Amino acid sequence: MNDDLKLRLIDATAAVIRDNAERLTELDQAIGDGDHGINMKRGFEAIAAERDALARLAWPQALHKAGMALVMKVGGASGPLYGSLLMQMGKAADEELGSIGDLATCLGAGIEAVKQRGKSSTGQKTMLDVLVPVQQTLQQAAGNGAELAAAIAAARRAADEGQAAAKEMVATKGRASYLGERSKGHDDPGATSSRLLVHTVCDVLEGAR
Repeated sequence: MNDDLKLRLIDATAAVIRDNAERLTELDQAIGDGDHGINMKRGFEAIAAERDALARLAWPQALHKAGMALVMKVGGASGPLYGSLLMQMGKAADEELGSIGDLATCLGAGIEAVKQRGKSSTGQKTMLDVLVPVQQTLQQAAGNGAELAAAIAAARRAADEGQAAAKEMVATKGRASYLGERSKGHDDPGATSSRLLVHTVCDVLEGAR
């Protein structure tokens, strides 16, 4: 079951990035250096190319190897940041990754790696403005003993609200920070790709129930 779930996650995330690569690039052209979609597509294609080998690995090794693929294959900021996220999630993951609490713990560790790598936090118009509220929502759901369906629905809402909030922020990190107030009202490419990936993972987990 775990092998099949990994395959579905790899295929689905690669597909959503491929299908939205042009849009992500357009968003990045507005407030960044215009390579986010291209880089993300290249990175998730690299992960997809190793899908069978990754699926045979336990969660810690699979996440670490996927993160390494992003770091090695992707330029710009997205490769190191998303790569660090997955690699640290791998270090924190247990063999089964079988509960909402496990997922929240794992994601929390990955977020800390992103914060350290990017020297960033929430409120700066980045991917963290989506990932942090999603992680907090999952942690709360686990603490409340929520069913998977309720946790998934809450995670989707948190991702949507996080991206919407980031849009109205003034960027203080990355190339977008050069625009100052002019960055306000633009969707952040990293927050957008994070929201897409959160929704996609939620879709796969919902289908695995």
